[in-house]
Amino acid sequence: MIDYVAFGIILDDIVFPRGVTQMGVLGGGGPQTAWGMAAALGSGAEVGLVTGVGTDLDVDALAPMQAAGVNLDGVRRTDQPTPRAWQVLEFNGRRTQLWRVPGPSLGVQLARNWDVLPPAYRAARHFHWGIHPDDVARDLAFARHLRSLGKHVSLEPFRSPDAPLSDDDLRALLDACDVFSPNLFEAARITGRPARSGIVRRCREMGGRVLALRCGADGADVWDLPRGEGVRVPAAAPAAVVDEVGAGNAFCGALLARLDDGIAEAACHASAAASYLVEQVGIPAALPDPADYARRVMEVRAGMEFLRLE
Repeated sequence: MIDYVAFGIILDDIVFPRGVTQMGVLGGGGPQTAWGMAAALGSGAEVGLVTGVGTDLDVDALAPMQAAGVNLDGVRRTDQPTPRAWQVLEFNGRRTQLWRVPGPSLGVQLARNWDVLPPAYRAARHFHWGIHPDDVARDLAFARHLRSLGKHVSLEPFRSPDAPLSDDDLRALLDACDVFSPNLFEAARITGRPARSGIVRRCREMGGRVLALRCGADGADVWDLPRGEGVRVPAAAPAAVVDEVGAGNAFCGALLARLDDGIAEAACHASAAASYLVEQVGIPAALPDPADYARRVMEVRAGMEFLRLE
């Protein structure tokens, strides 16, 4: 039974700061999110991925998803090319995306609506995808539809907006989801508040439910906004830092997968799952060794702090 659903595949052609390239890396947020869900659950048996791909996609590209046991019935073949983009990384952490496929094909391949869900996915209770805060009308309509059916919706920004959102726009965004998970820079731009405390207070005032502020190497703060209670978890220590792309997506997937256990437990799993994504370029070839994964969760739990709004 599929209970957790992620959306979207993009093939990334990565240009690293020193000019080294790695082509055709499975990305787009959906695979990393699905992997994080599977890692936190211990299996991908309840996880599904929804996206359109072209006949140009090499079946071997999906090997990490298959190894994780993620259900791929939602991956549909179309006559459009697989979404593909240059990802240009700079030393200061800036990332520039340049599409390599015609714009109209993206609407087909990256569609997020009820019609692209296989029948077995429509019974799922948990859905996550990424949004562009400057243009969310379609995403919010779908999110509201899912929530009207009793589903849980988790959203993360793909980028920061050009200007802070108005009260009406921020309220609409937060009302459409159960979990909102920006990184700290995105959250500051979205809310117009530079400090964590200001971000949390504005999201609470605008009706947010669960807010996860991802802070990279500084860990994350996860808040139950109606209760005014939160936790701060450290970043789980990876074996090595090779490429940080996708860690935030894995964090979001694991957080949603364990949210029924409470924000503290979910945050620990989210930090642990994210740590595996930075150890190589792309997605790990297999799910974590259970003993190693449990160790990372325990280390995060040992460093967790409890927070409360004054």
